[in-house]
Amino acid sequence: MSNTKKTFKWVIPVILIIIVVSILNSMFYTVQENEYALVIQFSKVINTVDSPGLHVKIPIINEIKTYPKTQLFYDINTSDVLTSDSKSMTVDSFIIWRIADPFLFHQQMLGSISIAEGRLDAITYNSLKNIIGTVEQNAIISSTDEKSRGDLNAKVTEQSKANAAEFGIEIIDVKIKRFDLPPDNEQSVFRRMISDRERVAEFERAEGEKEANIIKNEVDKTVNITISDAEAAAENIIAEGESEYMRILAEAYNTPEKEEFYKFMRSLDALKASLTGNNKTVILDENSLLAQILIGPK
Repeated sequence: MSNTKKTFKWVIPVILIIIVVSILNSMFYTVQENEYALVIQFSKVINTVDSPGLHVKIPIINEIKTYPKTQLFYDINTSDVLTSDSKSMTVDSFIIWRIADPFLFHQQMLGSISIAEGRLDAITYNSLKNIIGTVEQNAIISSTDEKSRGDLNAKVTEQSKANAAEFGIEIIDVKIKRFDLPPDNEQSVFRRMISDRERVAEFERAEGEKEANIIKNEVDKTVNITISDAEAAAENIIAEGESEYMRILAEAYNTPEKEEFYKFMRSLDALKASLTGNNKTVILDENSLLAQILIGPK
C-alpha cells in the first residue's frame, strides 16, 4: 500500500508537468517567411500576422490559419472564345497570382485555394472573351510577333486584375500559351487563309509588274532623249567643224597663187588615189587640168 501511495505521488506531478507543457506549447505558433497567419477566435478573424517568427495565442480559444505569400501558378482550363467576326477559337493560358489580402481572401474564398482557382478561371475567361471579342480571327492567327501577343496578354491581365481585387487576390500576369482552331472549322480556315495569301501575292505581283513597266518606260524615255540630244550635239559639232575647216581653207588659199597650188595638190592626191592595183595607166583628157599640169603648157 505504501508503494502505491509513493508511486501515486510521483505520477500526479508528472501529469501536471505534461499538462503545463502542453498548455505552454499551445500558446505559441510559428509564422514562416513565405506565409501569412490569421488568428481566428470563435470563427472571427481577430488578427492578421505577416511577420515571420514565434507568436503568442490563447490556447484552445484561438485558431491559426496560414496562407502562402508566394506567387502561385494556375494553368487555366482550355476554353472557347469568339472573335469580333464571330469565329470560334480555343485559347490555352495560365495565371501567376498571389494572395494580397489574407483577411479578404479568407472571407470571400473561405480560405480555399481550390475555390480561388475556380474564381480565377471564371475571371480570366471573361477577360479573354471580352478582349478577344474585339479582334478579328485573321489578326490573331497572323500576329506571330511578340509585341502583338504581349499587348493582348497585357490587356487581359489588366482587366482580370481589376476583377480579382475584391477577393483579396492580385493577378500578376496572364499569359496566353496558344490559340487553336476548333477541329470542325480548322481546315476551312486554313483554306481561306491560303486563298487570302494567294490573292495578296497576285496583287503584289501585279503591282510589281506595274512598277517595273513604269520604270522601264521612264528609262527608255530617258535613253531616247539622251541619244537624241547626243546626236543633235554631234551634228552641231560636225557642222561647226566643217565651217571652221572651210574658214581655214579660205584663209589658207586667199590668193590666186595659193589657189592654184591647192588645185595642184588636190590633183596629185586624186592621181595617187587612182593608181591602185596592177593597173598603172591613166587616161587623161588633154584639156584636163591634171594633164596640163603633168604635160606642161603647149
